[in-house]
Order: sequence, then C-alpha cells, then structure tokens
Amino acid sequence: MKESRSNPIASMTGYAVETADLAAGQLSLELRSVNSRFLDLSFRMGEDFRVLEPQLRERIGDRVKRGKLECRVNFAPRQDVSLPTALNAALLNQLTDLAREARNALPDAAPMSVTEILRWPGMLGDVSPDLAALQAAALALLDKALVQFGASRAREGARLGAFILGRVDTMREHVARIRPRTPEIVAAYRDKLTRRLAELLPTPDADRLHQEVALFAQKIDIDEELDRLLTHLDEIARVVNAGGAAGKRLDFLMQELNRESNTLGSKSVSLELSQTSVELKVLIEQMREQVQNLE
Repeated sequence: MKESRSNPIASMTGYAVETADLAAGQLSLELRSVNSRFLDLSFRMGEDFRVLEPQLRERIGDRVKRGKLECRVNFAPRQDVSLPTALNAALLNQLTDLAREARNALPDAAPMSVTEILRWPGMLGDVSPDLAALQAAALALLDKALVQFGASRAREGARLGAFILGRVDTMREHVARIRPRTPEIVAAYRDKLTRRLAELLPTPDADRLHQEVALFAQKIDIDEELDRLLTHLDEIARVVNAGGAAGKRLDFLMQELNRESNTLGSKSVSLELSQTSVELKVLIEQMREQVQNLE
C-alpha cells in the first residue's frame, strides 16, 4: 500500500509569476529555479525593495529547501500620471544648502545628479509612490507566487516520481527473470563437466565432481545481491511515495543499486546475466539523472 503524500515529492525546477495593478503602476514578482545541491537564493529588484530581502529570504526558505532560485521584483510606474508644474522650492533650497555643506566637508564627493534630486521624497509632491504600500504589496505577491511555484514543482515532481517508479518496476521484472537462471546454469555446468571428465577419465571421481560443482555454484550465487537489489528498490518506492525532500536519499540509493549491479556483472558466467547487468545499469542511470532534479 502506498503511503499518503502530505508533502508531495517536488522537482527543483519551477516557475511562477504574479502581478498586481496598483494606483501608482504595475508590480510584478517572478520566481524561477533550477537544480542545486543546496538552497541558493538571489534577488533582482530596485533599491526601493531591497529592504525586503530578509523577509523575502525567510518566506522562501520556509517553503523551498533546495534549488538555485532567483526572485525578481519589478515596478513599472503608470505612464499617465501627470507631473507637477514646479518643484518643491523650499525642499530644493534646503537640499541645495545641505549639499553645499557636504561638499565643503568632503571636497571629493560627487555632486547630486538631476535624477537623484527629482527622486528625492517630496520633491515632486505626491507623485512618488507610497513605498510602504509597494513593499507590502510585494510581500503579498510573494505569498501568492509561492503557492503557484510549489504547485509547478509538485507537478514536475509527480512526473519524475512516476518515471522513477516505472524504472523500479522494470528492474523488478529483470530480477524475477534472472533469479531462476542460477540453478539452470549450475545444472548445465554439471552436465558439461561430467561429459568432459568422462572423456578424460575412464572412471570419473564423483566426489571431485561434486566439489567442483559446489565451488562453481558458490562462485556464481547471486541470491544475496538480488535480495539487496530488491530491498533498495522497495526503499526507493517508499521514499518516492512518501514525498517531501527526497532527492539526497534517492541519490544515495542510486549508488547502492549501482554497486549491486556491478557485483552481478562480475559474477556473470552467461550472456543473459551479463546483458541483464548492463540493462540494470542503464535503468539506474536513467533514474539517477532524474533524481538530480528532485528537491
């Protein structure tokens, strides 16, 4: 029986964007992520929103555990907002006096640019947007985007999980097919050895024949490897069905599967077993590539 997924398995690849039309303009927040061993956050946003970075980082970290994630915040002011016919003269005079004092104290300091003067709070009256309202809107957009972002990663994770479980089922079929082959190979070896001894010796030593066959059977016995292989496959299915942050655990299990398949290949004395070992490695590599995408 499959375990219920309170927290679905998720891909590290995801995308979400949310926008809001405000009185002052349009605000947008975009999240995009790709694979990474750890959670690697970066932010691209104007200085008006830079103060929000600690809060943005904390909220994202509560929902995302792994991935190289970029968060973009962009504000486009309304183009139809009418500008005042004059600057705030009193504020401009005060700013000019302060700038003069600053240059007297710091002669090498660069003068303020026209853009900086025009953006000074209050210089254009009430045209400048309410920064507190913009910042609150950005946090609200992040919460909405994280829901969309999580759903995007969960859909991709479900696809990857189904792919992995399909490969697990195929590997089980290979194990079920080759497990009965060992006794058949031992029996064929006994018949072959008996014929060779009969050709070489008039009275073959039955005890020696039995010892040789026993040693051969011990050398090619793969039951232990197959049992461990099935145990790892059971654990992979459990981890995928349990959901949550499963990438690192599954990556470890891929290493264990590969170790057992290598051992099977080293014990092979038939073309069928050798081919099966190769097929198992191909399936493991296919799963491993997809596991790298899981959180």
